[in-house]
Amino acid sequence: MRNFLIILFCLPFLASAQDTVEGMVMESNPDNKHLGLPGANVYWEGSPIGTMTKEDGTFSIPYSKEYNKLIISFVGFKSDTLTIDEPKMVHHWLKPSNELDEVVVEQKKEAVQKTFFSAQNVVTVNSAELLKAACCNLSESFETNPAIDVNFNDALTGTKQIEMLGLTSPYLLITQENIPMVRGASQAFGLTFTPGTWVESIQITKGAGSVVNGYESISGQINTELQKPLTDAPIFVNGYANLNGRLELNTHLNTKLSDKWSTGLFVHGNRRDSEVDNNDDNFLDMPLSNQVNIMNRWQYQNPETGWVSFFNVRYLNDEKQVGETGFNPETDKFTTNAWGSEIDTERFDGSVKLGYVFPDLPFQSFGFQASYSHHAQDSYFGFNTYDIDHESVYSNLLFNSIIGNTKHKFKTGISFAYDGYDELVNGTIFTRSDRSAGAFFEYSYTNLEKLSLTAGARFDTHNRLGNFFTPRLHLRYTPWENGSFRGSFGLGRRAANIFAENQRMFASSRTIQLNGNGGNIYGFDAEKAVNYGVSFIQKFKLFDRPGDFSVDFYRTDFENQIVVDWENPREVVFSNLDGDSYANSLQVELNHRVLPNVEVRTAYKFYDVKTEYQTGLLQKPLQAKHRFFTNIGYNTEPKENGAQWRFDYTFNLLGEQRLPSTAANPAEYRLGDFADGYSLMNTQITKVFSNKFEVYVGGENLTNFRQYNAVLGADDPFGDYFDTTIVYAPIFGRMLYMGFRFKI
Repeated sequence: MRNFLIILFCLPFLASAQDTVEGMVMESNPDNKHLGLPGANVYWEGSPIGTMTKEDGTFSIPYSKEYNKLIISFVGFKSDTLTIDEPKMVHHWLKPSNELDEVVVEQKKEAVQKTFFSAQNVVTVNSAELLKAACCNLSESFETNPAIDVNFNDALTGTKQIEMLGLTSPYLLITQENIPMVRGASQAFGLTFTPGTWVESIQITKGAGSVVNGYESISGQINTELQKPLTDAPIFVNGYANLNGRLELNTHLNTKLSDKWSTGLFVHGNRRDSEVDNNDDNFLDMPLSNQVNIMNRWQYQNPETGWVSFFNVRYLNDEKQVGETGFNPETDKFTTNAWGSEIDTERFDGSVKLGYVFPDLPFQSFGFQASYSHHAQDSYFGFNTYDIDHESVYSNLLFNSIIGNTKHKFKTGISFAYDGYDELVNGTIFTRSDRSAGAFFEYSYTNLEKLSLTAGARFDTHNRLGNFFTPRLHLRYTPWENGSFRGSFGLGRRAANIFAENQRMFASSRTIQLNGNGGNIYGFDAEKAVNYGVSFIQKFKLFDRPGDFSVDFYRTDFENQIVVDWENPREVVFSNLDGDSYANSLQVELNHRVLPNVEVRTAYKFYDVKTEYQTGLLQKPLQAKHRFFTNIGYNTEPKENGAQWRFDYTFNLLGEQRLPSTAANPAEYRLGDFADGYSLMNTQITKVFSNKFEVYVGGENLTNFRQYNAVLGADDPFGDYFDTTIVYAPIFGRMLYMGFRFKI
């Protein structure tokens, strides 16, 4: 993956001679002649610093004590990793790959990597971390990382909602290879549409992101990199099953068509047809479901000319049935025989990425991204109906170069987006088209020893949001060795899709009230917020083993927000913000490899998130102010064929959570003001038999903690007090699973 990111987006760095590793990459030959290999990738493992060899095979790359693994790769040759402990000259011969032109490179690297020199606060989660849990889909890929909080969305669908810096996913920009992915119609269930095995790595950026990716990011960005046909296994199969009746199968088929072309077919299917009601409330704990997800991916790479490209096309069909046990859609739909719901989604999307690096100017490049998606969801919840049809077009043209030298870099470009929405809400039609065009410029200054700065701005014109300016600023300062301070500031705007983002409200007897002010989006104004924060990270060695300590604080202030008020149990009210709304987030994290094969990751998080509701300034409901996290991983030393044992344990402790008011309900349908805190424990054991085959078993919520009153009014689902929205804990109890992974 990193090879291609370097070609597309990474700018090589120049440094003074005494801080530079210089050398020559050559093609291996019997006489060891100096046959220079032009266009080879040279980069430091775990860093954004890389370059390409010139026409004669020579290269120059800045040296830093932070990195000592230099990776050299080129299509048709075996990649090599060199250990470099000081600036020096390097002469290296690359060997041609085998007859099938297939290369398997095994490297030991950290499963979670934190940026040290970057101005932005970025955490990279690679495939080794994702393997610590089943990771059936993207929403389940953050259980072992404290940067993201995973909460429960409702009492019916089993959907997990993610949060960062105290704000839910609508305020996160979620992209796939830097193309916006989970937004609009896909906001509620979109994270479940990316299978975990398709993900190569995840980059988590705290605070306002880059202006290159748009104006919607407010609390952060999550970017997923997919498996590449050239580097993924030719054949990969993953099977999964759990005791709640969920079955899943993933298959990757990759073929290298030539030195330049590769293609991959990714097929995913999951199914649950067993009715499970462990809390005996006559409602399914998890939905009956069926999903088919197929993606074809093409990759082109030509280092000689500087071109690289990707093309994806995907089709998805997802069906869910929730509600009372025994509900039969054919006989019970829109009747009072039994309460039930069906959510059927059909989606098609495609994307293309083109990149070009100027052969004689490897610090200069341009890229083009474009995507199209059509998302159609038909659903009903008892007698409530909600259908949405969303068509989206996105494009981004980007140019990278330098100002004087490679310490001063810039990115500039233009973007265009179109979103067409058709919604049917209980017989009322809502139709709108959103169109925007923007231009951006981002300047970066990099001094590996002391300072990094990224300052960007973009100007956009939007048919509903108007004309607006979006500035972003990120700073990094290193006052001493292995210590780094960061600061960030940025504005963000978004058009809230109030129905798609709050679909759980349909699974209740609440009435929906829109208190608009005449704005252009459902009668409301667009949301606008400023995010700013500081962070510090210190890397250290204790008992000659690595570790790091970090602390960060971020605050988000809303100038305008669409307030979703659940404080009256008989209704849900949407209104423009009239007062204060803010989110304070503090995280303290300590990680250390306490033994050669044992790594411990711990974190404490504090949230102060308040919004002005109709009844006053209140703490955000269903969010713990205090959270503790611990993850312990142990791996045995791998044998020559890759065989080893892997053990992983995760502990989460959540403090009390404020509950939306139910005081107006009869006594039997009331909840307290707060829900008590609780803890969750997950574990997984993996037996790796070889580099080709492994099996895993695991369990989630091992203590079997459950929220028993998750469905209010379950005894009368068509009555006035039915509500499935007040969920603060698991409802499905202990879940045990097993699976296998096989690759050739």
